[in-house]
Amino acid sequence: MSLFRKIFGSKSGDSSKEIKSSERGKYMPEIKLPIDERFTINFKANGGKFLYCDNLNEIYENLQHIIDENQWEPKKVLLLDENLKSKFKDSNLNATRTISEATFFLTTCENLIASDGSLLISSKQIFEKKLQELPANFIVFATTSQIVETIGEGLRGIKTKNQKRIPTNITTIKHFKSDTDKDFLSYGSSSKNLYLLLLEDL
Repeated sequence: MSLFRKIFGSKSGDSSKEIKSSERGKYMPEIKLPIDERFTINFKANGGKFLYCDNLNEIYENLQHIIDENQWEPKKVLLLDENLKSKFKDSNLNATRTISEATFFLTTCENLIASDGSLLISSKQIFEKKLQELPANFIVFATTSQIVETIGEGLRGIKTKNQKRIPTNITTIKHFKSDTDKDFLSYGSSSKNLYLLLLEDL
């Protein structure tokens, strides 16, 4: 289809059709997906498991489905965040603060990074623990408002939100780039069996 017909209209009525990607010229800019779609695609490509939820009830239901699917009940869950413990108090989780006792780790994150599908976390979630010390199984609770374009944007957000005391131990998880592409934030990262419970809040 002619680009001019697309812009100025066509008497034949073809103007209502969308230009297919195969018909786009090689010098046309790429169609940029919305930020949440880009995060989802990259996160799944990294091997993460993604569950989108409209409300907290769906979060609780999907959490139970994950536990049942992996036969993690009545095994213990590592819960370090008191606010998260309160939010999931009715989920009958067998919580512990001792890493060696836990089969999986329930946590939040600082941001979801659209550009590479990684999750930005800090000492607010993992305190001063190293990723290698934590259980291999992660369940991360996050919201759509936490999705940002890049790690740099996420770092600026952390600094803005925590001007009095900036968190330490900032790192990424599920960042599967080759060793040559790793930056200082992903150095020493270990892969995790990761589920993301994403709550729509926008």
